[in-house]
Amino acid sequence: MTATDLLTHLAPLPTPDERPEADVLIYDGHCRICIWQVRRLAWWDWGRRLAYLSLHDPQVGQRCADLTHDALMKEMYVVDRFGRRHAGAAAVRYLSRRLPTLWWLAPLLHIPGTLPLWNWLYQQVAKRRYRFGTLATCDDEACRLHR
Repeated sequence: MTATDLLTHLAPLPTPDERPEADVLIYDGHCRICIWQVRRLAWWDWGRRLAYLSLHDPQVGQRCADLTHDALMKEMYVVDRFGRRHAGAAAVRYLSRRLPTLWWLAPLLHIPGTLPLWNWLYQQVAKRRYRFGTLATCDDEACRLHR
């Protein structure tokens, strides 16, 4: 079984409809490394505080019409239960406070003045995420743009 087969045959992640009170994490569901990381978050989410949507899901446009496809392709978003948006490195920081299993990481991520560094690191990985593979098949040049 390939890594793609494994990722596509795992149990579905909980959706906002299944967890209406949860924060919603919007991620790139065509990106292998993104899916792998989101599945790890789901494993660490003992308190069932998160729900998940691929940015390619039509529900994203219905729930977050203000977020453009380009913005969502650039970085993941967490929409908290109050409607606030946390993007990229700020989303990772938010999750480090929201999930008790990540609290150990929060002091490092919240050192005063380090957010620009975390933003830069996040963007470097995000820009190159398709180098780790995709779940989508590309018969045209569309995926080549992201590699």
